[in-house]
Amino acid sequence: MHKHLRRLGQVWVEPPIYLVTICTTQRDRLLARNAMAREIASALHDTSERTGWRVGRYVVMPDHIHFFCSPMADAASLSDFVGMWKRWTTRLAWRQGHEGRLWQPEFFDHLLRSDESYAQKWDYVAQNPVRAGLCGKPDEWPYQGEIVPLEM
Repeated sequence: MHKHLRRLGQVWVEPPIYLVTICTTQRDRLLARNAMAREIASALHDTSERTGWRVGRYVVMPDHIHFFCSPMADAASLSDFVGMWKRWTTRLAWRQGHEGRLWQPEFFDHLLRSDESYAQKWDYVAQNPVRAGLCGKPDEWPYQGEIVPLEM
């Protein structure tokens, strides 16, 4: 019988980089459209500046978004940053005719550990549209980008 390994109580990675995934309510396919994808990327940039978070690479899928982010000194909490971004993008979606909630209440975050590579995680995320059958190669997907370079 194998004993389960204990999880680490804390992980020290400076500066930390998180991979965040946020899904639309009911997994509605609203996001990967030119106007909406541009608004989402713009809101990532604007919200990050207001909350002290640097946003690196991102991929907007039809029903969810993945992005990498890292806090600066005196940054708001990750929850506050994501919450502000969700409110901002919901208002943008309302202006484009969407009614009701845009995002699921929760979000998923993964802290990249020292043995994980940002580049490897990015490769996995960038393959998302390919795995979904939306394009043939990651660089063909138009709804991706990078706001600022992040380094571990």
